[in-house]
Amino acid sequence: MLREVRKIILLIILLIPFIIYSQNNSRTENRIYKTEKVKTIAPRIDGLVNEPAWDIVEWQGDFTQYSPFEGKKPSQKTEFKILYDDNNLYVALRAFDSEPDKIEKRLSRKDNFEGDWVAICIDSYDDDRTGFNFYLTAAGVKADVLNTNDGNTDNTWDPVWYGKVSSDDEGWVAEMRIPFTQLRFAKTEQHVWGLEVMRRLFRENEVSMWQLIPRDASGWVSHWGTLEGISDINPKKEVEIIPYIMGSLERRDPEQGNPYRTGTEWGYNAGVDGKIAVTNDLTLNFTVNPDFGQVEADPSEVNLSAFESFFREKRPFFIEGNNIFSFSVTGMNSSTDLFYSRRLGRRPHYNPQVGDDEYTDSPEFTRILGAFKLSGKTNNGWSIGVMESITNREFARIDSAGNERKEVVEPLTNFFNIRLQKELNNGNTLVGGMVTATNRFINDNYLKFLPDAAYTAGFDLLHYWNNRNYYIMVKTAFSDVQGDSVAITDLQLAPARYYQRPDMTHRTVDSSLRVLTGNGGTIGFGKSGGGHWRYGITGWWMSPGMEINDQGYMSRADAIVQSGWIEYQINEPFSVFRMMNFEFGEYSWSDFSGRLLNIGGDLSTYAEFINNWSYNTGVSWSGNDVNRSQLRGGPSVVYGPTWNTWLSVNSDDRKKVMFSLGGSLLEGTVETNYDRSIWCSVAYRPVRSMVISIEPEYSNNYKSYYYVNSIKQDGNTTYLVANLHRNIFSADVRLELALTPDLSIQYWGQPFIFSADYSNFADVVDAGNLNIKDQFYIYPDSEISYNKDDFIYIVDQPGQESFTFDDPDFTVFEFRSNFVIRWEYIPGSTAYIVWSQGRDGNAPTGNFAFMDHVSNLAAVDPSNVFLVKLSYRLSM
Repeated sequence: MLREVRKIILLIILLIPFIIYSQNNSRTENRIYKTEKVKTIAPRIDGLVNEPAWDIVEWQGDFTQYSPFEGKKPSQKTEFKILYDDNNLYVALRAFDSEPDKIEKRLSRKDNFEGDWVAICIDSYDDDRTGFNFYLTAAGVKADVLNTNDGNTDNTWDPVWYGKVSSDDEGWVAEMRIPFTQLRFAKTEQHVWGLEVMRRLFRENEVSMWQLIPRDASGWVSHWGTLEGISDINPKKEVEIIPYIMGSLERRDPEQGNPYRTGTEWGYNAGVDGKIAVTNDLTLNFTVNPDFGQVEADPSEVNLSAFESFFREKRPFFIEGNNIFSFSVTGMNSSTDLFYSRRLGRRPHYNPQVGDDEYTDSPEFTRILGAFKLSGKTNNGWSIGVMESITNREFARIDSAGNERKEVVEPLTNFFNIRLQKELNNGNTLVGGMVTATNRFINDNYLKFLPDAAYTAGFDLLHYWNNRNYYIMVKTAFSDVQGDSVAITDLQLAPARYYQRPDMTHRTVDSSLRVLTGNGGTIGFGKSGGGHWRYGITGWWMSPGMEINDQGYMSRADAIVQSGWIEYQINEPFSVFRMMNFEFGEYSWSDFSGRLLNIGGDLSTYAEFINNWSYNTGVSWSGNDVNRSQLRGGPSVVYGPTWNTWLSVNSDDRKKVMFSLGGSLLEGTVETNYDRSIWCSVAYRPVRSMVISIEPEYSNNYKSYYYVNSIKQDGNTTYLVANLHRNIFSADVRLELALTPDLSIQYWGQPFIFSADYSNFADVVDAGNLNIKDQFYIYPDSEISYNKDDFIYIVDQPGQESFTFDDPDFTVFEFRSNFVIRWEYIPGSTAYIVWSQGRDGNAPTGNFAFMDHVSNLAAVDPSNVFLVKLSYRLSM
């Protein structure tokens, strides 16, 4: 590892002269607003702007269109005022409207800023990278967004601030009070902050700005104007404590003889979340015994691949500020990351072995005993993120004829990570790194399949020049996993590596190893702004021994990938279009032996029409695919080229009825492979405060020579494959009703049906043969038979020992739903009432009989969970 670190340090040193000679001033000539301090009674936040305090500053306006017609005069005039005192920033915005009866006042849940809105954006760090954005809609709904890295948006940021609106015959008015406790700034006598003010005129789908940002600009915060006049204020070190209490009731169908499934279970919980301003720049967020019962369930899926599914984070503690802890190894925005927060609180690793007359009660999730994260940005350009979490030692209860025993299913585990970045060269250069550490306290021999410790370290450099229109990126990461030889052997045999493959020539399984190390990284260059053209080229690698899944997420190691793309954008309206772009991309995959695994490319276009409809269409091609994981540790098989095309059309989302319709078609050129998918979305807004939507999707796909099973006999392995025909149907149903800006009702439900029908069973006899079909021997009817009473197949070939395997056909039908009433009864304090329901069923057939499956799903006994949760914010 030291040798690899030296290489990276040498590369960074070689880049220093390039960085020095590409200096630039990213901020162009900008506008300035000068504020004044309130010396009398502070404004009351009621949306009226009639207090004397507002008279000490003048209205400022002269906005410019950002879209659809960049640089033109807006359809309606907008003006604003800004005041401050020792503790707050006060903002008044006047949105004039010559047709006030057409102002769109859409009630929605907090952070869903719909209809007409105004926003003020503050860069209180004055670093041209970090922006605190506060939105207020004409219906009085608040939204807040955090900008990071001069363009990335974080919608999970949740500050406490105050805003009200009013309407009159000249338009509407928004009034805000933003406590300085919710901003971050240095301790200095005179403050100069970045400032942007925006307005959306809904009926014209028009966005106007006080400081115009060109649509072809790279970056966002760096183009804002300037707020001057703030002096003699001190950063506020707020302490925020939010305790919660929760009660629950679970009702499900009882199971005869199972003492752990009696039909009704009561539960309760309590914990606390908190936020402490440690210094002017750093904030400590913590949670003790958190509960996420109000969080929407993951969508249903059936994963037949060798790899783990990736699910997005939904838990508030881990969502807020998660961009700070991101370190994407294989690019800027890939899912291969050193930190994947779903590892914390995951389902326990171990499933107890139980007898026929035994029952088990195992926790669905590992309890998080406590977690904290220290994050912020210092005045000298350091971005800091530190997270520490401890998850519980979990037990499963096992009942055997009334005698109960316990087995550990997850050891006590500590997760630690730290992310640092330093800004240089006026924010145009970022140098940083990340370290993660996972330590398990394993006391049971049967848990030795888990690593004792796993460490990763990453270093990154990102440099912009020419007004941040061009960039160069360098990243590297290293992993070190330690444990019993059983754990390290399991990692060598895992899907990310499959060292046991017969065609794996550059690695072998070493069952004596107790440490597995690896490395990966990315080098990229591109143009991200300025003019019509964008492009980029990237190369990344993951060595065979790279392993980050104890705290991060990755699927494949042993990869060297090159990719490139070029895009042409037209942002100015022309003919019947508001905007249009075209993009071409290409890629190639190889492994560390130099074997080419896959090449491909795509061509796509997206356009928006003047009537606010849009479309997206494209075509892609993939060459021969050397699939190293299909046989689950067997030799690599080769699949032929495929073509894929897609088209989606979206209507104007401002209308009462909105819809989108799309489809895709994938076809193989050698095997009989296809994937035909169609989806649509229909949303109806009967009143301004309610939206009802349904999003059904159906996929019918056929894959030749898909893995079924591995049959071991007399030291030989038969890799059984078959043609797989899958039918998949799902439909997301949602209802959102906002009774007030602070009280909302949400419902989400999803029926899901998946059927898998296997046919034409075959044996892999010559894996890797580029004559695709010659890799497989399809059993003729004379050599395979089916016993329908026992649901098994019998294979009897002349001169060989016969074998049997279970019928792999199956159907799964499920239903998931959440009904949530959310009331923010005072800012920062929330009450939830939640009803969650789940239905699960299956059938030993691959026939897709839609109505029969729907009937079966309706007949399944549901599991219902009712939950009440109350939190209260204490601020000191």
